[in-house]
Amino acid sequence: MFELVLLGMFVGTISGFFGVGGGTVLVPALLLLGYETKVAIGISVVQMVFSSIYGSYLNNKKGTLDIAMVTSIGVGGFIGAQTSGLITQYTSDIVLEVIFLFFAVFALGRLFFSIKEHTTSKKVSRFTLLIIGFFIGAVSMSIGVGGSLLLVPVLVGFLHISLKKATSAGLFFVVFSSVSGFISHSIYGDIDIYSGVVIGLSSLLGVYIGIHLKEKVNANIHKKLLMLFYMMIVSYLTQRIFW
Repeated sequence: MFELVLLGMFVGTISGFFGVGGGTVLVPALLLLGYETKVAIGISVVQMVFSSIYGSYLNNKKGTLDIAMVTSIGVGGFIGAQTSGLITQYTSDIVLEVIFLFFAVFALGRLFFSIKEHTTSKKVSRFTLLIIGFFIGAVSMSIGVGGSLLLVPVLVGFLHISLKKATSAGLFFVVFSSVSGFISHSIYGDIDIYSGVVIGLSSLLGVYIGIHLKEKVNANIHKKLLMLFYMMIVSYLTQRIFW
């Protein structure tokens, strides 16, 4: 339990600082501790419910959360995440890990080629945002990440949203996708409630720390740290899958 509490605090800090649901680092960490892939994904889904709701509450208080924009994406994510339990049930562990690696590489690539901060954001229809949310929700929750792993680079690179607002939006999106994913994965019995709740509750302190740290760092350094974070995830998964 002590290890789970420490892991939860670490994951929460990463979640708040980078605007990710926590699964981006939690799933690889649980795999490293010896958990099976599908069990690790289930635990990650539970943790994301805690960290995303609390983190979004803090971001909204700080004024960095554009609720109107993310709600359209979030509804699509909720619908898409309903299919995640079924996808996981009929997909092998190695395929799930390869998909996870693909998402990490894509996210890293988009950030690497999107260094410039834009002053104005692009206007996109709500239907387009809904479709983006559906796709991200379906695939991301199938591999135990909330969706911000892909959503943040999309918001920054394609919609020209500032990074700090994009990370806040990414965490709010995880509220929709994680709650829906929890329902879907529970149906197929992939949830370890005890481990998920312990990690989830202990992650709340980490989320608080991470969000406050994010506000103290300028956008350029924040982006470089986010890129370094993705590079570490890519390196670990590449080593795990291919060696």
